[in-house]
Amino acid sequence: MRIAILGTRGIPSNYGGFEKSAEQLALGFARRGHEVMVYNSHNHAYQKTHWNGIKLIHIHDPEYKFGSLGHYLYDYNCIKDLRNHDIDVVLQLGYTTSSIWNWMVPKKTALITNLDGLEWKRKRYNPVVRKLIKLSERYTVTTSTHIIADSIGIQDYLQGEYGKAALFIPYGAEMFSNPTAHFLKPYGLTENGYNMFVGRIEEDNSIEVILDGVVKSKSEMPFLVVGNHLSKLGSKLKHKYHEHKNILFLGSIYDNEKLNNLRYFSNLYFHGHTVGGTNPLLLEAMAAQSLIAAHDNDFNRLILEDDGFYFRCADDVAEQISQIKRSYRSHDTFITNNSKKILHTYNWQRIVDLYEAHFMKIVKQDLAFNAL
Repeated sequence: MRIAILGTRGIPSNYGGFEKSAEQLALGFARRGHEVMVYNSHNHAYQKTHWNGIKLIHIHDPEYKFGSLGHYLYDYNCIKDLRNHDIDVVLQLGYTTSSIWNWMVPKKTALITNLDGLEWKRKRYNPVVRKLIKLSERYTVTTSTHIIADSIGIQDYLQGEYGKAALFIPYGAEMFSNPTAHFLKPYGLTENGYNMFVGRIEEDNSIEVILDGVVKSKSEMPFLVVGNHLSKLGSKLKHKYHEHKNILFLGSIYDNEKLNNLRYFSNLYFHGHTVGGTNPLLLEAMAAQSLIAAHDNDFNRLILEDDGFYFRCADDVAEQISQIKRSYRSHDTFITNNSKKILHTYNWQRIVDLYEAHFMKIVKQDLAFNAL
């Protein structure tokens, strides 16, 4: 098959969940002999035209000039270029800024969209933008050949809201099993001697609720905030908590070995995402054998089930920080069960299998239809 992946900033991954997904899927497809091309932003750190047998097409991305509007223009540029290639399947990751260009995809090409989460519910958007995103979601569902839902919750939502059957295929993660405590030394940390948060510094990710809980707990244990804090909200939070020296804003960490070691040796890992399906950061924390406290919502509960703690407010966070000590090893069952979920359900080999089988079924159906 000839497969194109778009909707991300590109690979190798150095940004977020969709980039990691694009990387793992592209690698899996290429290793199985498929022709794969991935669209990359023109300013991506990796500038070569091929990577591990995958063709990379660098497309002008005007986000640096136009901000959010630049996302729409970047996606337009990608799909415009796509028309120059003979592709069997297009995998579109996300829809917020790309779906308005779906009409440009050649009719003979299967357009498969991974819808991600319920973007229109995110607090960071004003009511007008949220309404536009909801309209974009509807348009995506009606113009895509097939829809992939990354969680059962999203699958159920699509069926109930639009009467659209979507195939459930989650994200994946790779088990981390080679911890090395020397990664803690530069930060002055000790094993199980700190708590942490990893994610974008956004309202949807409960970061202020979590940090208010840290303050309420009166704990002096270091609390690591891993994520880009060079934003309006990041500046606000750094100012708000500047007197609390145990709250450490580390910025983004793209070194997976370093990040996984920080996860592995943490006391509690806080996952604050409130909107979306199967969140990659939650899976990565499970794969790094973190003891997890997650925001209490259906999406997180579908993944963690009973193998974690849940919070809704700062008081919950404060209580968990005060009472839960991983060093007691009383919650090893949580970690073991979450590791099994990664190995049996959320492993990339299985996920590539599911995508490949789905794509091949679609291509065979198209060939049979065209032969009539």
